[in-house]
Amino acid sequence: MLDERSRTLLKALVEHYIADGQPVGSRALSKFSGLDLSPATIRNVMADLEEAGFVASPHTSAGRVPTPRGYRLFVDSLLTVQPLEAHQRGAMEEALQGRPSNQIIASASQLLSSLTHFAGVVIAPRRASSRIRQIEFLSLAEKRILLIIVTTDGDVQNRILNTERAYSAAELVSAANYLTQNFAGFDFEQIRHRLATEIQQIRDDIKPLMHLALDAGDAAMAENALPYVISGERNLLDVEELSSNMKRLRELFDLFEQRSSLMRLLDVSNQADGVQIFIGGESGIASLDECSVITAPYAVDGQVVGSVGVIGPTRMAYERVIPIVDITARLLSSALSYKDE
Repeated sequence: MLDERSRTLLKALVEHYIADGQPVGSRALSKFSGLDLSPATIRNVMADLEEAGFVASPHTSAGRVPTPRGYRLFVDSLLTVQPLEAHQRGAMEEALQGRPSNQIIASASQLLSSLTHFAGVVIAPRRASSRIRQIEFLSLAEKRILLIIVTTDGDVQNRILNTERAYSAAELVSAANYLTQNFAGFDFEQIRHRLATEIQQIRDDIKPLMHLALDAGDAAMAENALPYVISGERNLLDVEELSSNMKRLRELFDLFEQRSSLMRLLDVSNQADGVQIFIGGESGIASLDECSVITAPYAVDGQVVGSVGVIGPTRMAYERVIPIVDITARLLSSALSYKDE
């Protein structure tokens, strides 16, 4: 627990650092905090905050910067959110109205990006489980097989299977033909239930391949059933804190391409009530250690179906970004519910 003086100084430090990105020294804090304190007193308080893990001292400066823990305290109890002005909300509402559902999702992502100058992301409503039209196996190496899944709506998914033994071309054709001939028109959950009763009819040497195919197929269809739209990734190239670490930036863009880890994080907000904020390592995703993710769920006819979010540096104007994410989720709910009427 911090006393009121420490909280006031931490609030001033975070706000000043967010504004100009430079470590904050005692003289600046004396000016911006509004407290009548000597520089020595401020330095003592800063030393206590640093020892408690709320601020840190970069090696190149005598000033201090907030840590993820400092940002967390700031967001939870010191932040004053700035409500959006009526004309801003009106412009947002206009951007999401009168479009087909799939365009509304893309527009929401672009809206988040353009308003925050970070990356905007929207998880689309879950689609019905895809049904199988055809399954093929293609040998890539001795114990590596490419699983090719063609769905009834024309989507194609590929997954690599690592097997415990090598399979001949004839075995792969036989296994693929069995699945296609017996289970075309089924989704993977239905296939799994059917195979549970028919597994005795399958040759023992093919059973492990069948189980691998089912697991990989389930994962592929689950990802496909939760597509997301991301906009403004290139905005992150202009963020100094991120662009100065090219290795971390590459990891971040890899995360956007792989989708699954980020979707799991955003899907957490579907279970939450209102805005969720993940600062640095709170996301549990290494490539987001220097980022904050702000999310909110949206609903169609009262049923939560997806989430919206903004991904940016930990040094972001939370008082602006939080209401933008919140209002976008609410407007998206309204626009999609209206479509279903």
